[in-house]
Amino acid sequence: MAANRDRPVIILRPIKRVAAGHHGGAWKVAYADFVTAMMAFFLVMWIVGITDKQQRAAISEYFKNPSAVVGKSLKPAPGANGPGGAADRLIPTTSAVAVAGGHGAEFGAREPMKLSPQQAKDIAREEEKRRLDELKRALEEAIDRSQALAPFKDQLLIDLTPEGLRIQIVDRQNRPMFDTASASLKGYAHKLLGEMGGLLNDGHHRIALSGHTDEAPYHSLGGYGNWELSAERANAARRALVEGGLQEDRISRVVGLAASVPFDKTDPLSPVNRRISIVVLNPEAENAPPADSLPGTLPGKGAPAPGALPEVGPPIRVANVPDESGHGNG
Repeated sequence: MAANRDRPVIILRPIKRVAAGHHGGAWKVAYADFVTAMMAFFLVMWIVGITDKQQRAAISEYFKNPSAVVGKSLKPAPGANGPGGAADRLIPTTSAVAVAGGHGAEFGAREPMKLSPQQAKDIAREEEKRRLDELKRALEEAIDRSQALAPFKDQLLIDLTPEGLRIQIVDRQNRPMFDTASASLKGYAHKLLGEMGGLLNDGHHRIALSGHTDEAPYHSLGGYGNWELSAERANAARRALVEGGLQEDRISRVVGLAASVPFDKTDPLSPVNRRISIVVLNPEAENAPPADSLPGTLPGKGAPAPGALPEVGPPIRVANVPDESGHGNG
């Protein structure tokens, strides 16, 4: 009996095994909210990306005054529709309710502003002038930055004319662009025109080229003279521009004007009269005769002089290159 009392008492407690508890579905709700928020975010970014400045302004106006009913907003919107102006149409749609006011005529629908043909033409002309002004500034900045063009800035004349942006490359006393009595470009002139070809390749405007000589008499075998020489020099300039990167289908016309339109009328033999004129045409001038081809134009202006009468000059001709025995101006 004593031995039984000294024996340790062993208590067996059964272990209850149960399946793992359920963690609930709260994470699914949080994940769904996250996905919804991301979808809304990317929708907003997409809408902002496809809208222009005016449409973004209308979106901003909506959040300032979301009321579509006049007088319900605490702060009237200064938008185009006044109070409740947030209902301006943002994206073109064929929906019947997509009208100014957002809910049909009873909410202040407005007819679109109608422009007369002359007003539309004036607006288009102003927009084109702005583009050419920007191109002029870009060219001037590029010329200042370019190491290849900087030494020849005194030979580049850039101005705006009624037919577009005109760039004239003129001869200097000791720096002609072409060999004497030849349409062969000097090395520096070829490089200069190549640089200009890359700068003018904006893809929006067409280009007109004209060649000019001074009044030094020049005649060769077969009747080759200043008219043929100026035309071939203009064509040589065209080839250099194309080699520099200008797309060939952008060139509208290439003409030779000989000495009929002198730059310096006081000195018919001045080197500046020997020049290549490159005109970036505006749409109105693409199918019109070049302004600087009209006799009686003011130097550097491209518009007829007051009281100037049209003159009849020799016809523009293109001929073969003269033989080496020809003599003429530079």
